[in-house]
Amino acid sequence: MSNAGSVNERLARLTKLGTSIWLDQIQRSLAQGGELQRLVDELSLRGMTSNPAIFEKAILGGDEYDDQIADLFNGGADSRSIYQAIAIQDVQEAADILRSVYDESKGYDGYVSLEVDPDLAFDTGKTIEQAKEYWGRVDRPNLMIKIPGTDEGLPAITEALYAGINVNVTLLFKVSQYEKVVDAFLAGLERRVDEGLPVDGIHSVASFFVSRVDTEVDKRLEGSGADKALFGKAGVANARWAYQSFLKVFHGDRFAKLREAGAPVQRPLWASTGVKNPDYSDVMYVDELAGPETVNTMPKATLEAAADHGEATEDRVSIDPSEDLKALADAGIDLDDVTDKLLKDGVDAFVTPMKKLLEGIDSKKKAVA
Repeated sequence: MSNAGSVNERLARLTKLGTSIWLDQIQRSLAQGGELQRLVDELSLRGMTSNPAIFEKAILGGDEYDDQIADLFNGGADSRSIYQAIAIQDVQEAADILRSVYDESKGYDGYVSLEVDPDLAFDTGKTIEQAKEYWGRVDRPNLMIKIPGTDEGLPAITEALYAGINVNVTLLFKVSQYEKVVDAFLAGLERRVDEGLPVDGIHSVASFFVSRVDTEVDKRLEGSGADKALFGKAGVANARWAYQSFLKVFHGDRFAKLREAGAPVQRPLWASTGVKNPDYSDVMYVDELAGPETVNTMPKATLEAAADHGEATEDRVSIDPSEDLKALADAGIDLDDVTDKLLKDGVDAFVTPMKKLLEGIDSKKKAVA
């Protein structure tokens, strides 16, 4: 480990406020080249997330996987099997580096997330089946299986948690849907408690998307004559609204029995935190959503920006968003309609990169074999 003098003070302060810093990227060279360990040592990195879009960029964006693709292809593997083998190895190598964080934090952090295949994810039974398969194949206690928080995903979330699998719930935009995810989380752990099974080692996060809300709301505000002060407010306000719901459940009577049994809370994870509008601060979603029992998964550029000029000095995620939400509603913004659209778009964006990835592997394996 690096000495304490090399630890970035801004990110150490963010961690102290209660926000765990995760990286929204995975690539073999990060783990094998020493960069991932440096991020842990110097930038307080405490976890990683991945998805098919990230793997698409990593696998098709260069030649570092070509030898493995050729070997697997020559061994008779199809494109999906090749993707799975690559993804599992990358997750295992990253998880091994982050194992020290997992051990030091007693399982609170140090996780790497692997997503169920998107084209299976809207089939509850197949999602459960693949979650269990991936859990067994990766074989690391600091793995989280990503399952979408759609209506079809809810029973799979409950079943996976009941089976003792750590779960990262993804594709959350709407507070009412987030509340359903919380119900699914509680149901899985309650079943374990009722059967006398331990719950203290099962961890989960709920990935709530932020920047896409601002992109859509700002588009609707354009040309409406709305107060310019409302631009760039919706994403943070919506996330803070979800956090109010988190506090109500996990610091109220409803969670008391599970807490007594040793269950950790299901932390909100702020996703899509790379700022899309260049007029806004590139660390807006880091500074404004800092606070206790949260995770912020950042693209590498956002992580480096936060290390350079992040100003998180106090709990800001707990700020009541009611005033901003009312102002947006008064300006004609229907957040339910916004988040419904974003979920539909998110589902499409969830499936498309996987299709492109499999097609890209199919082309690449023929070229490198």
